[in-house]
Amino acid sequence: MARRVVTLYIDDITGGEGADVVTHTFSLDGIGYEIDLGIDSFQGLLDVLGPYFGAARRIGTNTNRRRNAGKGQAAVLRPSPARVRAWASTHGIEVNTRGRLSTEVLARYEATHSL
Repeated sequence: MARRVVTLYIDDITGGEGADVVTHTFSLDGIGYEIDLGIDSFQGLLDVLGPYFGAARRIGTNTNRRRNAGKGQAAVLRPSPARVRAWASTHGIEVNTRGRLSTEVLARYEATHSL
């Protein structure tokens, strides 16, 4: 018997689904938040918060993160492997179901999802 697993990514604001939906994280007053947004919703978030980001001061991360900056920062900035694999399969790009994703596949994903 064959099985096909389909992962749908839903925009938390519009309720729409699509390959452009990406998980974004942010924090406010020490509380971390995560939200799944498509390109248009994310641009809306940036439009609203842009003036605040422009006036705010960036602060460093905690010392444990700095010590592991290579791994920690990459994990924060890169999309989840499951999301990249789902995107790749919808675009006819072959990827292994396990293991590290190639830099080429990651670059193609990031190129289509950059704002």
